[in-house]
Amino acid sequence: MGSQTWERAILHLDIDAFYPSVEVLDHPELRGKAVIVGGPRKRGVVSSASYEARKFGVHSAQPMATAMRLCPNGVFLPVRMARYKEVSCQVFKIFHLFTPLVEPVSIDEAFLDATGSTRLFGQPEEMAATIKRVVHEETGLTISAGLAPSKFVAKIASDLEKPDGLTVVWPEQVQAFLGPLPIDKMWGVGKQTQGRLHRLGIRTIGDLSRFPTEVLEKQFGKHGTKMHQLALGIDERDVFPWSEAKSVGHEETFPRDILEREAARKEILSLTEKVARRMRREGVSGRTITLKVKYADFVQVTRSTTLPAVTSDGPTIFSTACGLMEKTDVGRKPIRLLGVSVSQLSHSSESAEQLSLFGEGETLSKRKNLNSALDSVSERFGEDALRPATLLTK
Repeated sequence: MGSQTWERAILHLDIDAFYPSVEVLDHPELRGKAVIVGGPRKRGVVSSASYEARKFGVHSAQPMATAMRLCPNGVFLPVRMARYKEVSCQVFKIFHLFTPLVEPVSIDEAFLDATGSTRLFGQPEEMAATIKRVVHEETGLTISAGLAPSKFVAKIASDLEKPDGLTVVWPEQVQAFLGPLPIDKMWGVGKQTQGRLHRLGIRTIGDLSRFPTEVLEKQFGKHGTKMHQLALGIDERDVFPWSEAKSVGHEETFPRDILEREAARKEILSLTEKVARRMRREGVSGRTITLKVKYADFVQVTRSTTLPAVTSDGPTIFSTACGLMEKTDVGRKPIRLLGVSVSQLSHSSESAEQLSLFGEGETLSKRKNLNSALDSVSERFGEDALRPATLLTK
C-alpha cells in the first residue's frame, strides 16, 4: 500500500502525556513513576497524568483529591506553563520544517497537511515516521500520530495506539476503519449526544452511518446531518496554518471558599491585572469581557458583556467584570473559583482602544505610555513588583 498516491494526506500529531513528560525530561529520576500535574492538592484538578498514573484511573479534569486517593504513591507536581510553552515551541518548530501547513489545536497537538511535501520527505506515512523520530531525538518526547484523508479520521487514528503510536488509514479503508468503533470515539460528540444516540440504537460509528439522515436531522438539526457525514468519513475541512488566540483569560481555584463580596472584588482585580498584562504583551485588545464563577457546590455560571470598543486596559476590564459580578450570587453563596477572560480579539494596532483611567480629555497615548511603563517594570522585577494598593492586603 505504501506506493499508492494520496490525494489528500492529513496528519494529527499529539504529544504523549505532555506536561508529565516535560517534568520527566527535567527530572529524569521521575521516569517510570506515576506523575500527576495539576492544581492544589485539596481543591485543584488534574491537568495531565503520565501513563503510569492513568493505570490507577487518574485522568485530566479529575479533582486532585480523587487522584491522590486512587494513586497515593504518585508524584504530584504544580503546572509550569511557561516551561511547557517553551518545549511546545521547540516541537512546533520541528513540525514547520516539514510543511508550512501546521494548524495548532492546543499546546500539545496539531494538524499538518502533508499532501504537498512528498517530493522533499517521501510518502506521507514516511514523513509521519520521520517527524516522530526527529521530535524524539531533539526533545526526548514521544508523539502519537494519525494519518488519514481527513482531519476527523486522522484525529481518531492518533488516539488508538498511545503512546508513541502511528496509525495510517488509507483512503479506501476509511469506512472499514470507522465502522466498528464505538460512538464515543466520535470527535466533538459529547456525553449527552452519545446518550441520545444510544437511545436510538446507535452504538457504533457504522450504526450512525447507516441511520436515516432525515431522522438524525429531525432529532439533532444540522448537527445530525454533520454527524452522519463524518460517520461516512466525509470531512473536507482544510488545515489552516494560523493560531490566533480566541481569548485571553486567567482563573483561580481558592484554597478556601470566598464568602464576602469585597474579597471577591480583590480576586477579580488580581485576575484582570494578569489578563490585561498578558494581552498587552501579546499585542492584542478585545471587546467581550466574561466573568466565570464556580460556587462551592460546583455549579458554574458565566456572565459576559461586549464593549463598544476594544481594550487591553486593566481598570476597564476590572470595572466591567465587577458589573458582571452583580448578576451572580457572589456574596450570597460561597465561591470556589473565579475567572476573567477577554474575547473578540484584534491586534492593538488595528483599532483605537477604550481607556478609562484619565477620562475623555486625556489622549490615548498617555494611557498607553503608562501601561507600557508598568509592563516594563513587571517584566524586569516580576509581576508582584507593582500591584494595585487594594491588593497589598490580599
